[in-house]
Amino acid sequence: MEGPKIYGELFGLPITQTLVNTWIIMALILVVCYILTKNMQIKRPGKAQVIAETIVTALDDLVGQTMGKDKMKFAPYMLALIMFLAFSNTAGIYGLRSPTADLNCTVGLALMTFFLTQFFGLKSKGLGGYLKGFFEPMPFLFPINVIGEFANPVSLSFRLFGNMLGGGIIMALLYSALAGLIFFPVLIPVPFHFYFDIFSGLLQSFIFTMLTMVFISGAMD
Repeated sequence: MEGPKIYGELFGLPITQTLVNTWIIMALILVVCYILTKNMQIKRPGKAQVIAETIVTALDDLVGQTMGKDKMKFAPYMLALIMFLAFSNTAGIYGLRSPTADLNCTVGLALMTFFLTQFFGLKSKGLGGYLKGFFEPMPFLFPINVIGEFANPVSLSFRLFGNMLGGGIIMALLYSALAGLIFFPVLIPVPFHFYFDIFSGLLQSFIFTMLTMVFISGAMD
């Protein structure tokens, strides 16, 4: 599996395949959200509205159970995050290279989680309480606690990147090895796409979002 292609430059910055596919996925998410929320009604909601309300309710329940009812303000961000990850991780189904198979993308997402964790931890506890947390439960654990904080974005980014890149490599090898079979383009890829693109992709989306909620709520409490 080759790395992301470079289509050109804009203001001296490369326009990569990851960047283009990310914008395509964001546009796709906007279209889906528009369809699901079009013609919303109170008394007689349509099927699309029921689906949208079910997704929002499920995410609200997840945030409430994981982070606490006092942190429901994070629900919109978590919904946006899990939707982007779900569409990105399953991009292979509709012929796009997954943006999350690029380390630059996963590092960016992990850094967002890291800075949110530090910012809201500092805001919730104050400077004294925030710094005190690095010396608990014993003062000599300060270096380990600091390393642990910086290890979180590393583990988040590499876990997601490794799973998505590995799945993409396996699918590319499978296509190369079995492309000569008559029924291969129709029958054989289906179970592999189901596992690597749908099951594994959605699972990694859920794990990344759950860890984001755990890190942020843990820093605030």
